[in-house]
Amino acid sequence: MHIIISLLSEVSETDNKGGLFDFNATLPLMALQFLALTIILNLLYYKPVSNVLDDREEYIRNSLTSASASLVKADELTKTYECELAESRKSAQQIIKSAQEEAQLIVSNKIKEAQKDAEKLLLNAYNELNIQKEQALKSLEVQIDILSDQIQNKLLDN
Repeated sequence: MHIIISLLSEVSETDNKGGLFDFNATLPLMALQFLALTIILNLLYYKPVSNVLDDREEYIRNSLTSASASLVKADELTKTYECELAESRKSAQQIIKSAQEEAQLIVSNKIKEAQKDAEKLLLNAYNELNIQKEQALKSLEVQIDILSDQIQNKLLDN
């Protein structure tokens, strides 16, 4: 303490000398004040602020990493869904094509059956007409025979 008082007295004595650079007891005192202020600011302000900035930078880096990982995963999912969609479309087209072919086959079979039924009906109708024709011819023959006998009888009677 005695040293500080002696330093202060020397400072007051040197005030008279004046000048831009006086190397007296105030210079080391200012240096000590500067170092103390630097240490205090470093402990109270710079370290907490730099810690907060480092934490924030790490958070941002982690967020960007997770975002890019999510983007890559989303791209992979998109590709797989697009592939599945393409396969589903192909299978749907094949199902539609097979259903159309099956329907076409069924229609052609029905048409063939209808044609066969129509041919059977025509054949039955033709056969019935032939039977009716033969019956009509037989009945006409019988009538012709009867009429010819009647004509013959009338001619012979006259």
